[in-house]
Amino acid sequence: MGINERTAKDWDYGVRKSRNARTYPNGVRVDYATGTSTIVDVNSPAPKLSALDKQLHPRLLTLAERERIRDLRAEGHSLRDIGSALGRSASTISREIRANSTHGAYRPYAAHRAAAARRPRPKQRKLIAQGPLRQFVADGLRERWSPEQICHALGKEHPGDQRMRVSVETIYQALYFQARGGLKREVQAAIRTGRTRRKPRRNPNQRTARFIDPMVMISDRPAEAADRAVPGHWEGDLIIGAGNQSAIGTLVERTTRYTMLVHLPNGHDAETVRDGLVATITTLPTHLRGSLTWDQGAEMARHKQFTMATDMPVYFCDPASPWQRGTNENTNGLLRQYFPKGTDLSVYGPEDLEHVAQQLNGRPRKTLGWDSPAERLAMLLTKAS
Repeated sequence: MGINERTAKDWDYGVRKSRNARTYPNGVRVDYATGTSTIVDVNSPAPKLSALDKQLHPRLLTLAERERIRDLRAEGHSLRDIGSALGRSASTISREIRANSTHGAYRPYAAHRAAAARRPRPKQRKLIAQGPLRQFVADGLRERWSPEQICHALGKEHPGDQRMRVSVETIYQALYFQARGGLKREVQAAIRTGRTRRKPRRNPNQRTARFIDPMVMISDRPAEAADRAVPGHWEGDLIIGAGNQSAIGTLVERTTRYTMLVHLPNGHDAETVRDGLVATITTLPTHLRGSLTWDQGAEMARHKQFTMATDMPVYFCDPASPWQRGTNENTNGLLRQYFPKGTDLSVYGPEDLEHVAQQLNGRPRKTLGWDSPAERLAMLLTKAS
């Protein structure tokens, strides 16, 4: 490049030279004419050089990573390959090159300085100032549009105007942080969820324990239960009546699809459900008491006592994962033919539940080769005897 080796090293280390002075990345400026050292003015409108070496959040690219991007691009690697080498997504590499290239070329130090110049906060929020952008967002919210719909509508109706652009997150911040967001309270109330603040999302590993007695999760359920190879493993749940005041317990055997209904005349708290399940399960022979899979409903808070009474372990599904009890979910859907939603389930006695269970167990099932659950269970009992 026709420059001195010392100059090249200065560039590599981020040192700037002007006349008789050298400014280092940590902000120290050495004037060789006077022999004095000073710190770069923190109030200077130009980005501080010390910001280039500032400890960054792991989500932000470092200077070393930007140098690696430049080198890998020069070797002809794809964006996906570069991302894999840096442990970043390909979209991160793409955005970095697009945002920080100058005249079509990507230079790591220039890119790092440009990124540092954009970092200082706070910045003027787009939706604070009155104008067409804020009005468009407010009108969209009044029409019950979601922030994402507003964001895409802006691009469609104003394709060439970059001033009419706002991210989904910016709209949400204007809604949830009213003091600094800029949108009026009545517009904020138009959001579909009706919430005025963010709903916290916890890391699953940081969840408070659901019950006092530790749960054994479905991932620890034995393979013989998961593949339906061995009968005696059950799935359970409650179907709830009107006003959440009444319930019926449902138990389905995974191999035969045999259904048993639990009468709960006195409510569906943990103690009542425990007693109802124990009374029902103990009518089964020992070899059909393999395990019970349930969701994390509060009605199973006494699961350890149930296990002690029946010698039957309980496995719990992951949160919001009904497909992990697919057989039981399907059965509950069939039971709604007899117990429609919104009805009072307390009016049904044990005889009614037994009649419904017999009808359900007498139906031929495609998954059983058109045998009925009752026939399959009878075959098991015959073999055992």
